[in-house]
Amino acid sequence: MPAVPLPRFVVFGEALTDLIRQDDGERWLARPGGSPWNLARVAARLGVETGFAGAVSRDVFGDEIRERSGEAGLDLRFLQQVGYSPLLAFVSSTAPPRYFFVGDDSADLHLDPERLPSGWLDAARVVHFGSISLAREPLATRLVALAERCRAAGVRITFDPNHRTAMGASYGTTFERMVRLADVVKLSDDDLAGLLPGRAATDALATLRAWNPDALVLFTTGETGMRLLTPAATHVQAAFRVVVADTVGAGDACLGGWVASWLERPEAPLPAHLAFAAATAAVACRHAGAYAPTRAEVDDVLTHP
Repeated sequence: MPAVPLPRFVVFGEALTDLIRQDDGERWLARPGGSPWNLARVAARLGVETGFAGAVSRDVFGDEIRERSGEAGLDLRFLQQVGYSPLLAFVSSTAPPRYFFVGDDSADLHLDPERLPSGWLDAARVVHFGSISLAREPLATRLVALAERCRAAGVRITFDPNHRTAMGASYGTTFERMVRLADVVKLSDDDLAGLLPGRAATDALATLRAWNPDALVLFTTGETGMRLLTPAATHVQAAFRVVVADTVGAGDACLGGWVASWLERPEAPLPAHLAFAAATAAVACRHAGAYAPTRAEVDDVLTHP
């Protein structure tokens, strides 16, 4: 039986369990999540061979993440289950968002790069990094080293900082380093305000461009759409109008759509990738929670805006 090819897209970062307080104040709803894991599921469901390279616990929480990963079509050779406690996010309020993480020496911190499938870097065309995994040591140092290795190998890097309150002052150095390594930097207006506080968006974006003039910057602004800043031009994409259930995971869907379009249609112009990313985010917003759209759903939004 022939060996299964290794994936073209590999996502590094955390998978966790969100414990969401319900309106009655007595119950908590457990949902698997984590920005990098959500992004990986989106890309896989859109038809891109994808591996999620993260470590999860050997318990009910880790088992559910593994099961959902398989259902989404992720390459399970990249998911590591280890004998440590799960990373949990307690969400006490969704509007406005209030949350905190519980994960001292938890499973996510124990990703072992030596356990990744042999030859994975040779097969990869795009590798992603981001979110709180880059603010949690010793994992953060390990991931930055992997990003530098990918850069040296000529593999394209996407980076979504996904700003969270858990990112301390020391994260600024990591943020700048990852911007300098990335081919695509995706961030929202809220991310930009949290990471470069006290600056107008125009000035903050100019700082990113100065750090890495060759990078593409995908800047999302919620219901008003998004902009793609390139070395030569700025492309604007309006948001597709849909009935919104919530916006959870919309940013992950946006970047997942971008990567899928980029890999599947490398000859397409940048505005076409941008439109596909916006349509993927729009489909995600139609569903409650972090939803991974199908290609048929995305194509329908593009065909009937």
